[in-house]
Amino acid sequence: MCDYSLNAFPNRLAVEGEDLVVHRFAGASLGLASPADLSPAFPSIWGRCADQPGFWTELKAWWKNSSDHRTQPKKTPAVCIPPGATLLLRDIPGHLRRSLSIGEAEEVRFLQTTAEANAYRDAIQFSNKREVLLQALAVGQRVTVLSLGSEAAGSTDNHIPAEVGLVPINR
Repeated sequence: MCDYSLNAFPNRLAVEGEDLVVHRFAGASLGLASPADLSPAFPSIWGRCADQPGFWTELKAWWKNSSDHRTQPKKTPAVCIPPGATLLLRDIPGHLRRSLSIGEAEEVRFLQTTAEANAYRDAIQFSNKREVLLQALAVGQRVTVLSLGSEAAGSTDNHIPAEVGLVPINR
């Protein structure tokens, strides 16, 4: 569902048809988030209009809000995916496309590689039966939730056979 490293963040279950992105959460772990929950720290720097406050005004306002102990900074919720869900993964980085012999966009199955505590376990399986941990994906990659259930009717096997193994992360 959600890796152990995202336990400190609010989370919710994904919705079929939802578009998500790979996001680096505080603490350096990668997970999935809704683009609607992500916003730049200084929105007026990008696409500022003449009547909007300037950079220094925005910076001061941000600093005041972040140092105000009465307010709690908004945490981006992690979007959890159940094992067996079908996703459309887009913007696959070149190094993964080459090492896995896959395209720029692929339909994948979401799975968990282990139940062991304190271990990254969220992974995706491609149609060629290769798998990578979610941590191997690139920040900003787009993901569409196609189905939250297992594609094969009655299938309860949400793990890759041990002989397939994980693809090492080489960046």
